[in-house]
Amino acid sequence: MQQPRKKEFHKMVRVTQSMLSNNMLRNLNTSYSKMSKLQDQINSGRKFARPSDDPVAAVKGMDYRVQLDKIGQFTRNINEMKSWVDTTDSSLSDVTSALTRVQELVTQAANDSNTADERKKIAVEIEQIQQQIRDVANTQVAGKFIFSGTNTSSPLFKDDQIADPANLTGLNQDVSFEVGDGIVMAANTTGYELFKGIDEMLTKVLNPVGGLKDPNATGDAIGNLLTDVQKSVSDVLDVQATVGATQNRIDTIENRLSILEVNITKQKSLNEDTDYAKTITEMTTQESIHQAALSVGAKIIQQTLVDFMR
Repeated sequence: MQQPRKKEFHKMVRVTQSMLSNNMLRNLNTSYSKMSKLQDQINSGRKFARPSDDPVAAVKGMDYRVQLDKIGQFTRNINEMKSWVDTTDSSLSDVTSALTRVQELVTQAANDSNTADERKKIAVEIEQIQQQIRDVANTQVAGKFIFSGTNTSSPLFKDDQIADPANLTGLNQDVSFEVGDGIVMAANTTGYELFKGIDEMLTKVLNPVGGLKDPNATGDAIGNLLTDVQKSVSDVLDVQATVGATQNRIDTIENRLSILEVNITKQKSLNEDTDYAKTITEMTTQESIHQAALSVGAKIIQQTLVDFMR
């Protein structure tokens, strides 16, 4: 009766030994896998190598990249807008300076002490100023005429004549850029009406009848032209004020985009990039656990049935 019980005991010991060995090997494989993953994170600087490693984080990462790409495009649009708007502001300042000089010259010419020859010289200078303003109206940024509306390939003035809206559509249309989600702004100042009014005013000032080129014009008649000059100066300043408001708005949007880019980049880094301090600590801990498992496992593997029977 004793012999069967002994065989049954031996069988139970063999099963237990196998279970312990298999369990130990399984735990060692798991430990190796964890250490390998941690080592990959340290080497690559990323928390996961494939989307399947962490699908939730991978989806978040894609969303962050989409947002950063959009911000990048908005920033490029803003930079182009700033080039247009800054050039427009500078050009209008040149026009204001030129018209201020015209105002001084007309005031000077309105003095009846001026001879016809002296007024003729003043007229020559104003003619040059008129041509200068026409040149400003044809200002370009990156090869595009900024005062010609959407007809950026055509100058506003050609052969000293302003473009005809009947032949050149889009003179009063905006060149717009998207600078944020749902935010579209005009980069240009439609210059047709403004420069048309200025050119007509200067032509009136130079008119051979009642203007500076009229040898019989009185000082009072010439002085009355100052009202038209002052109106043109006021018109330019009004447009320039609008341009200034646009510059301020662009700066505000650009600042918001910059802050948003920093925040999203930070979130993307937290989502994907390795936290070295944390990962190295986990690696050190895992190595200690692994060494302990190896030590215990070695003892389990070395044990035999004879050891259990002692």
